Amino acid sequence: MTRADKVRTGPCTTADAKSRFRQAEAYVLVAQLCLDDEGDVATPGVAASLAVLAAIAAGDAACCHRLRRRSRAQDHTQAVTLIATIEPSGKAMAKRFREVVNAKDESHYGLALVSTAKARSMVAKAEGLTIWAAKILES
Repeated sequence: MTRADKVRTGPCTTADAKSRFRQAEAYVLVAQLCLDDEGDVATPGVAASLAVLAAIAAGDAACCHRLRRRSRAQDHTQAVTLIATIEPSGKAMAKRFREVVNAKDESHYGLALVSTAKARSMVAKAEGLTIWAAKILES
């Protein structure tokens, strides 16, 4: 049994992949708009939260398209195992996914504000995952 076989998954279709991809794109777009709003100290945290959601949606899109299943585990980092199996670039994208998702607690539930620099980094990584998912959906 491989590590990917131990991840709690649910079935999904090509239509699901396209839907999750559109969500990922929307999350990235709105996150970028938040980063452009320099007048509100809370917007970097909102952008970071949206980056997490974008990364999860992009990972789901790639997994649904290529594997016909996606992670359904409570722990989002379990999706790393599935994402790493997707070629091309699955291992690199899994690392990027982990970096974004590891900041979920801080961005979604933290009492301290997420810095603009960290939010920008997270949004850039989520955008990279979304671009990668687009390439997977095209293949």
